[in-house]
Amino acid sequence: MSSGSSTPAMRRSTAEARDATRRHARDQALLLPTPRKGIWSRPGISRRAERVLDVIGAVVLLTFGVGWGWSIVNARTLNAAGVAITPATSTITSALTHADAPSTAYLSDAALEAFTNRLLADERGVSGKLRVAFTTSPKPLTADTTPSGAVVEYERGGDVAPAPTTAGVWQAVVAIGNAIRPIADFNVITMLPFSSKQAGHVGLYYVGTWPSERGAVGPKKAPAGAYANPAGFIQVTPQNADTRVSEHFKLRDFLTHDQPNVWPKYLVLQTKLVDKLELVLADLQAHGIDVRGVRVLSGFRTPQYNYTGGKTGGRANLSRHMYGDASDIFIDDNGDAQMDDLNHDGRVSIDDARVILGAVDRVEAAHPELVGGAGVYTAAPGHGPFIHIDTRGYRARWSGTSGG
Repeated sequence: MSSGSSTPAMRRSTAEARDATRRHARDQALLLPTPRKGIWSRPGISRRAERVLDVIGAVVLLTFGVGWGWSIVNARTLNAAGVAITPATSTITSALTHADAPSTAYLSDAALEAFTNRLLADERGVSGKLRVAFTTSPKPLTADTTPSGAVVEYERGGDVAPAPTTAGVWQAVVAIGNAIRPIADFNVITMLPFSSKQAGHVGLYYVGTWPSERGAVGPKKAPAGAYANPAGFIQVTPQNADTRVSEHFKLRDFLTHDQPNVWPKYLVLQTKLVDKLELVLADLQAHGIDVRGVRVLSGFRTPQYNYTGGKTGGRANLSRHMYGDASDIFIDDNGDAQMDDLNHDGRVSIDDARVILGAVDRVEAAHPELVGGAGVYTAAPGHGPFIHIDTRGYRARWSGTSGG
């Protein structure tokens, strides 16, 4: 056999060798590179450099952790020791380790509502619709608990104070550090004391003389003090006249209809009257009557106006209007300045006022502490039928043709 020839065995061996070579090359191509260890692994960086960067990164992270932890502990310690620190920093830092962190670091809407409900629990009245508190002596509202780091303060014309300081309308606000959140739909009104009246005037506004100043006394069945001089006067200006005292009523609704060009005016108003009016409206609404058009025909009357102003016929010398707990109202949803046809009999009459009287009876049965007088009146020149409602402290009912 010549050297140029090959046997079948030799050819098989050569083929197997080639196949083995191809398989090895293929396997090598499919192998993934082994990842370098260390958080700073990058192509082109040696293993020694990687280890150095790993150590530096760990030191930086440790430094941040120690520094932040020290700040938290130190801020809480300084706060407890009474040393002055930034209020916002103290509040937020303390809150981060507090079990109720979301409600202490930031006063959310839910937290504000919950706090407001506690703060105003006794101020909203039985109806839950009062929006003011009247006081003759400046004092703050208080609650059993307050959000961490929060205090109640009072704002008026950009001035913020721990308590109302002068006569006027103050809005209650919740302050946390330098952040202030107003309490919606509630104000504290500081009144001028009754002693502010001099020679029948409060400032330039003429109010006259109350019956008790002349020695008059109320009915024997009246509660003690019901006919005493009012505690004080609410100062009403063109700027605050639209302040809401409840859901449906504003300060201006109860002003005496006299001295149109004299400002400030002064008003006597008791929140128990407004509370009762809101309960009456709620009852009417529950009986299918739209009360959005409620109107006050006559609210507070100064003594001088009660005796001499307007048409005085039928007015009582001891009218509850002078004491801020009586109002004549009607419902006028169609905007014609007259009582609506509340009983749907096709005409407007004193019977529509009696519909409101039914609501008064139901409210007094449910809330005897608000018992008082209610008189229904026919239409007269200048106005339609209406109802007088007061909180005199004993039950009285009557019908009339004018006055109130």
